[in-house]
Amino acid sequence: MASAATAPPPPASLKRIVAASLIGTTIEWYDFFLYGSAAALVFNKLFFPDSDPLVGTLLSFLTYAVGFAARPLGALVFGHYGDRLGRKKLLVLSLLLMGGATFAIGLLPTHASVGTAAPVLLTVLRLVQGFALGGEWGGAVLLVSEHGDARRRGFWASWPQTGAPAGQLLATGVLSLLTALLSDAAFVSWGWRIPFLLSGVLVIVGLWIRLSVDESPVFKQALAQAEAHKADVAAEAEKLPLVSVLRHHWRDVLVAMGARMAENISYYVITAFILVYATTSAGVSKQTALNSVLIASAVHFAVIPAWGALSDRIGRRPVYLMGAVGVGLWMFPFFSLIDTGGFGNLILAVTVGLVLHGAMYAPQAAFFSEMFATRMRYSGASIGAQFASVAAGAPAPLIATALLSDYGSSTPIALYVIAAVVLTVIAVAAAKETRHRDLADVALPTGQDADRTAAAPEDARTP
Repeated sequence: MASAATAPPPPASLKRIVAASLIGTTIEWYDFFLYGSAAALVFNKLFFPDSDPLVGTLLSFLTYAVGFAARPLGALVFGHYGDRLGRKKLLVLSLLLMGGATFAIGLLPTHASVGTAAPVLLTVLRLVQGFALGGEWGGAVLLVSEHGDARRRGFWASWPQTGAPAGQLLATGVLSLLTALLSDAAFVSWGWRIPFLLSGVLVIVGLWIRLSVDESPVFKQALAQAEAHKADVAAEAEKLPLVSVLRHHWRDVLVAMGARMAENISYYVITAFILVYATTSAGVSKQTALNSVLIASAVHFAVIPAWGALSDRIGRRPVYLMGAVGVGLWMFPFFSLIDTGGFGNLILAVTVGLVLHGAMYAPQAAFFSEMFATRMRYSGASIGAQFASVAAGAPAPLIATALLSDYGSSTPIALYVIAAVVLTVIAVAAAKETRHRDLADVALPTGQDADRTAAAPEDARTP
């Protein structure tokens, strides 16, 4: 039987919690992906105009990668305070930081106006974006995981994950509409600013919804237990969740980082690098490339909850492994289809790639949440996810663009993604299945409780 802390909340309440997490992650990912798309399409001309076009794109993607470098710091800071003060407060702060930085990018002067100060200001705002996103993901998925029905945790926790394709869909859709309505000169001159300025409106909506939800009941229970054990020497580690994570959950952190490699790298190759590859190597127009990502992102959004529900039935690990192996097998057909230059083939390539990616991304929220004790869960899940992004998603467009520049072929890029798949398969295969764990059973902040829960036999966990 599920404990009181994990008993399903009323359907209306759970839907409001899911909506609060989803709207926030959608806005945050809209902001993040908008930058990535603009980096591929216009930032090379606006902020690095003195460079060769492909070199300018590399420099543009370098500022894109800088945002990933700030994610671990965001994970540490937001995770620490999220485990001490609660999930809700930190989620409000992350939304304000991300939205404010994105709005400010829309007001930035370009290289033509202020010279080298333009890329410097762009990089600073990109750092703020990365810092905010580093704290957003962990809090959003935990808010749902800790509120939701334990038997359907994979399904409910996958909904904040749909914020990524929803944000991609929104960002790509706005850019696609603008490139269709405006001339290239108008888009480069002022049209690119519109999507960034729209972020201000989206943040107001997100805050209104996010402020209406309650704190996680599992966290409240764990906080009360910690207050009751303040005098215990063993509870001292609870004051620094990072220390507790590295002491009691270091294996889980490594598993999470390994699991993220194929998921993160494949996603940015499929959605960001494709805008470079399709337009430069396959002779596809910007509009066609954007539209293919737009259509595929809609399918991606739809399949993520289905993969999450499947993970509730057969387990997190089998679904994750299906996605990883599938992405590895799809890489060569993916580039072959793009090379044809046909719009239908382009849609097929990106859509199948994102459907397979969804099998990794959907169970990830519940999988990572179930690995860690409550008073170190925000820190643990965030650290595992965001530290991996520095080695995975951050350099992925850079590495792919450099490989294309050096070899003039997609083969090295496909092999690069396949190498990441091998690392992910090893990490997930070494992990324990977590779908039967009751999050309240890992509520205590002591190492003994964390270790005991991780080692609990299958038949002793909540069915």
